[in-house]
Amino acid sequence: MDYQSGFGNEFATEAVAGALPVGQNSPQKVPYGLYAEQLSGSAFTAPRGHNRRSWVYRLRPSAAHLPFEPIAAGTLSSTFDAPTPNRLRWSPLAMPASPTDFIAGLFTLGGNGSPAIGAGAAVHVYAANRSMEAAFFNSDGELVIVPQLGGLRIVTEHGVLGVTPGEIAVIPRGVRMRVELVDKEARGYVGENYGAPFRLPELGPIGSNGLANARDFLAPVAAFEDSDRPTQLIQKFQGGLWSTTLDHSPFDVVAWHGNYTPYKYDLARFNTINTVSFDHPDPSIFTVLTSPSDTPGIANCDFVIFPPRWMVAEGTFRPPWFHRNIMSELMGLVRGQYDAKAEGFVPGGASLHNCMNAHGPDRASYDKAVAADLAPHKLTDTLAFMFETRWVIAPTTAALASPALQRDYDAAWSSFAKAKLP
Repeated sequence: MDYQSGFGNEFATEAVAGALPVGQNSPQKVPYGLYAEQLSGSAFTAPRGHNRRSWVYRLRPSAAHLPFEPIAAGTLSSTFDAPTPNRLRWSPLAMPASPTDFIAGLFTLGGNGSPAIGAGAAVHVYAANRSMEAAFFNSDGELVIVPQLGGLRIVTEHGVLGVTPGEIAVIPRGVRMRVELVDKEARGYVGENYGAPFRLPELGPIGSNGLANARDFLAPVAAFEDSDRPTQLIQKFQGGLWSTTLDHSPFDVVAWHGNYTPYKYDLARFNTINTVSFDHPDPSIFTVLTSPSDTPGIANCDFVIFPPRWMVAEGTFRPPWFHRNIMSELMGLVRGQYDAKAEGFVPGGASLHNCMNAHGPDRASYDKAVAADLAPHKLTDTLAFMFETRWVIAPTTAALASPALQRDYDAAWSSFAKAKLP
């Protein structure tokens, strides 16, 4: 698989030489008789720096299809009707016993807002044991795919992305995809962003370098399928799944240019900024991508990671302290151990801590931290992440009834003794 480097770049790529029109997006006659189509991820009038669109040149118009019909959505949901202040934690999804692809294997943990208002976010987990045969696109929002077990080969209209645990793939709203398994089984997480597209956070006093660098984001180069085999096309629209059947592969884009494109990112390339004096920095310093809201400085959704890093602060409690936040957070673990939880939070699992509800290290992690030698040491073999959002994340009814829900999670904080005053 070949890639182009950069975030938000105006890319230009063709799988057949001469297929890409030069100097005019929709000429009277497109080379080779291809069909020009604009895919807009923002309003036409959005400021230039925030405008997202791609021109694709394909074998057949994407408008050529029969009506969509509703189909069962399974455990995928955009209905978040069970808000709770309680701290929640789930074990990893069990692998399916029957053949299950990426879409059928999606299970919604919770979310907020809705596709109808164009704001909010949802978090899903997936477990799959076979590749997709159908194609899929999401009209409700963009997807952040975070593999935890097993590699994925994601075929899109723009080309092919290969992602493995430790990497992420972002599929913009409306872009068609097919998820193929590289290994026998796959498991991971999916963030669904209904709001403004993810972008790199501003660096402010950090300066011109740090966090995620634009050049480390990789977009696919043009690659196409010329197939007349009937293909099911599924879309998620206003929370439901709809299906039609095409008489060809929808991945027939021979050339494209623009800045509205799928991309991947290796989380190991994230340049962590940390303290070298005292105190534990706020988790905002670990933000990889942000979806801004209509209120400056408050995110519709942030994607934050906690990767391997040096800990060098002096006189400082190093794991995350006890805290209550106005923002709500849903965490996942790709590998290793999270430094604020000694057990129970395992790779493939998830935890939810909602607005203003107290959480922090469990007793074992606390005891280890207050007794630790504060010489510099490095956290290794760990990769946790968090979807953080301005609104309460309401679990789905299915998530609260799931056998994966750890109903004794509150016990993580049950053994702290009262402090002794002199």
